[in-house]
Amino acid sequence: MADVARLAGVSHQTVSRVVNGHPNVREETVLRVRRAIDELGYHRNPTARALVTRRTNVLGVIAFDTTLFGPAQTLAGIERAAREEGYFLSMVTLDDVSPDGVVAAADYLVQQSVEGCVAIAPQRSLVEALAAVRGPRPLVAVEGGEGSGLPVVCVDQVQGSYDAVRHLLALGHSTVHHIEGAPLWLESEARVVGWRRALTEAGAPIPEPLQGDWSPRSGYELGRRLVARRAAGERVTAVFVGNDQMAIGLLRALYEAGLRVPGDVSVVGFDDVPEAEFLTPSLTTVFQDFAQVGKESLALLLGEIDAQRNGSAASSRAGRRVVPARLRIRGSSGPPPP
Repeated sequence: MADVARLAGVSHQTVSRVVNGHPNVREETVLRVRRAIDELGYHRNPTARALVTRRTNVLGVIAFDTTLFGPAQTLAGIERAAREEGYFLSMVTLDDVSPDGVVAAADYLVQQSVEGCVAIAPQRSLVEALAAVRGPRPLVAVEGGEGSGLPVVCVDQVQGSYDAVRHLLALGHSTVHHIEGAPLWLESEARVVGWRRALTEAGAPIPEPLQGDWSPRSGYELGRRLVARRAAGERVTAVFVGNDQMAIGLLRALYEAGLRVPGDVSVVGFDDVPEAEFLTPSLTTVFQDFAQVGKESLALLLGEIDAQRNGSAASSRAGRRVVPARLRIRGSSGPPPP
């Protein structure tokens, strides 16, 4: 700052006012200081600034399996929301969701001087491990379920799957089969709840769900099992699938069996991946607003940080924000065959 002041011919206090956007500086002086800054290649020292302000503008993220569409898009939504608010992210991706692995991740982020953490927590074991962490930084869980005691932001998975099944029943299907996601994933469990609730309310038979693992391969293999059950006389006319990737695998299995979609079997997915509307037929699916999840997660975390900084006891420790899911009806769903 002294070098900039010397080159611009002003005091270092004037340089400080320019850098911090103080209004009471003449425009001519501002331009002169900025030219000196550019000429010298001056940059703020974030470490020194953090020592003075006790703020780093860095948030931590703990994530698991970001190769999947949902966690990856959740992470992207958090990153965009953080950037809009002037924050940067420091991230740890977990392979080990044991309590020791989660504690190590949280400790690492604290060492990076993060102001708070967001954990993308789609698995029950990860939520339980996070709930046991009692670190010095606020923590918000995304898709963290209920009852953990953590502040949580989630998509309304139950309502989304309920709406998908009600849509198929309204088209005239007598029941809806289900290919569910990976075991012990909270989204998978919630989508089963919504599927079962819609069938129960309608008084429809509840077939045994088939267990997938989120991959197109599992959707394909389970689709072949449904085709075999249909060939054996079971009436399989509608399938609600736990995510779009498995739905794509199911569509392949139905095509190979010579079954028309939706003429013979209707298919509804979940997530609304970018490819969904360009499939043949286009895929009816449930849209998750990951951008809104990111905004809600950041808003909740910043509220926790402010509460801690101000010494407020009224922290939203058990707060829960729910983002609606929306059914997008396309070409893969229609009335059942006669």
